[in-house]
This record gives sequence, structure tokens and C-alpha cells, in this order.
Amino acid sequence: MLSDEYRYKILRLLEADPQMSQRDLSRALGISLGKVNYCLQALIDKGLVKANNFKNSQNKKAYMYLLTRRGIAEKARTTVRFLQHKIREYENLQREIESLKREVNR
Repeated sequence: MLSDEYRYKILRLLEADPQMSQRDLSRALGISLGKVNYCLQALIDKGLVKANNFKNSQNKKAYMYLLTRRGIAEKARTTVRFLQHKIREYENLQREIESLKREVNR
């Protein structure tokens, strides 16, 4: 299953640079090339990303990954969910830090 975190990050990176290779995505995300391929295939299968070959490229394996209309809408929804998750994480960390500070001061 493709997590919201990876869905968000991949859609954000591809929107910024549709010519980004799978290898570049792998490096940017810190995940394996196989996982990137799996995630991209899932996004393509859901109709969120469209893969086009570069017709005039010397490298016939080069693709351009374009967000579809559904992909753009999904990116917006995923961004909201990802942000809400990160805010909850941040608030939990703040509470934990405050608790640790109180413990140290005792």
C-alpha cells in the first residue's frame, strides 16, 4: 500500500520536475529504486500520474511523469492529510518534551 507520505512526496516532486527519473526520486526520497517503481506504478494505475516517453530523447528509457487532473486534486487532498498528520506529530512531540523537562527539573 502506498502511504500518504510517499504519495504526497512523489506527487510534489513530480509536479515540480516531471522529467525527474526514478533514480532521482529514489535519491530524493531515500528509498530503493524498486519501491519508487512500485509507487509510481500504483500512481499510474490509479490515474494520478501519466508516463510519457521522450520521443526525441537519445535515452529511450527516459520518461516524463505528468500529474493528471485527478493527480492534482489528489495531491491537494494528500497535502491536507499529510499536514494534519505532521501537526499531530509535532503536538505530541511538544507534549513529550514538556513532560521530559518537568521530569528533569524534579
